Amino acid sequence: PVRALGIPAGHWTLFVTRVVIADDQELLRSGLRMVLEARGVTVVGEAADGDAVVRLAASLAPDIVLMDLGLPGINGIEATRRILAGPGRHPRVLVLSAYDDEDYVVAAIEAGASGFLLKDAEADDLAGAIRSDHAGEVYLDPAVAGIVASARRVPLGMVSALLGRPSVPRIARTGYSRGHETRARASLGRSRPRSHA
Repeated sequence: PVRALGIPAGHWTLFVTRVVIADDQELLRSGLRMVLEARGVTVVGEAADGDAVVRLAASLAPDIVLMDLGLPGINGIEATRRILAGPGRHPRVLVLSAYDDEDYVVAAIEAGASGFLLKDAEADDLAGAIRSDHAGEVYLDPAVAGIVASARRVPLGMVSALLGRPSVPRIARTGYSRGHETRARASLGRSRPRSHA
């Protein structure tokens, strides 16, 4: 069952969500766990490589896999593809990556990712992405939404399906503040330089 948790002032209320974190950096996994658990999200497992996250997704049946693309072994894109090709109920895959170039973004979407967030995002943006993904919506970082909208390799029908709009997306939802007021940011025409380290 889904229930709302009361979180102290300054934090959002999130639905209980079971998450597996996949990242090859232990320190980052620990930090993500702290951020998510402080907001009522249950982290049921952690994986340091692509093979491990595929196994955990099958055995733990999480609601969401928070996926890094630069995993050792099979990378995050191939891991996403395998997770979503498996039998039974599939988790949603939310990419959390340092990479925002078109090749990575489009490949992740084509593999079936339901959201894409950049690693320099604020903690509340991550919480908003988790909320949106668990609700069955698509979350795209504003800069990434612009890439998807302009990518010639992505069919317009796929763009419309991803963003839930009849035409090229104009807004990427970024979460909820206290009082459940929706915040949104324009996404098209925006880009930010990233470190790909």
